[in-house]
Amino acid sequence: MRVLGVVPARGGSKGVPRKNLREVGGRPLIAWTLDAAREASDALYRTVVSTDDEEIARVARELGGDVPWLRPGDLGGDKVPMLPVLRHAVEAVEAEEGERVDWVCLLQPTAPFRTAGDVRAAVSLAAQGGCDSVISVVRVFDVHPVLMKRIEDGRLLPFCVEEKEGTRRQDYDPPAYMRNGCIYLTRRDVLLARGSLWGDVIRPYVMPEERSVGIDNELQVKLVDLLLRERGAATKPATAARPPGTGRS
Repeated sequence: MRVLGVVPARGGSKGVPRKNLREVGGRPLIAWTLDAAREASDALYRTVVSTDDEEIARVARELGGDVPWLRPGDLGGDKVPMLPVLRHAVEAVEAEEGERVDWVCLLQPTAPFRTAGDVRAAVSLAAQGGCDSVISVVRVFDVHPVLMKRIEDGRLLPFCVEEKEGTRRQDYDPPAYMRNGCIYLTRRDVLLARGSLWGDVIRPYVMPEERSVGIDNELQVKLVDLLLRERGAATKPATAARPPGTGRS
């Protein structure tokens, strides 16, 4: 399969200004996604960065990203949906290469904990056939539907699933899953011909909570920065202790 990776990185983010260039874990946010895409080059034949911003393009190129063009200005607004951005990327790459892609893998920079292994696993699911898309999800507890309520005539009522008093979170049934924004893998024809990112048959790729943390607001920026720095510190080799009496005073 020819799987094209697309990293969308517009410049006009509102919730977190200049989000894609914000430093988290000592690096620009977009760097973590570019790393994962590069390491997954055995699954993605090419990954392009789609941006409307000159500074983001420059930084992405410095990080080794493939930025073959700037996306048109009408695809840079905060109200522009993802579908036309992906359509533009696919059509531009196919026009440049003279060959069609088979699948499109959306890799949003707001998911810095996604790994190359996650990308490979999602592509492997797609390769099994029988689906229009593969979407990454995470099992949820704190936002399980059983906890959702509505207020009617001053009474607190179940929103859709009745909660039995005393139910433990591990006993919520059936288990609930939520899209985590890490991976959207879609057949090219579903994306272009049908105008859909999901299609009819969606295969779930389940990811753990620790790799599903994303960025949509300033609080999450602080959390992600802390987690990335802690992870970096944990992977650094420990400094060997000097024998007594050999250190400098």
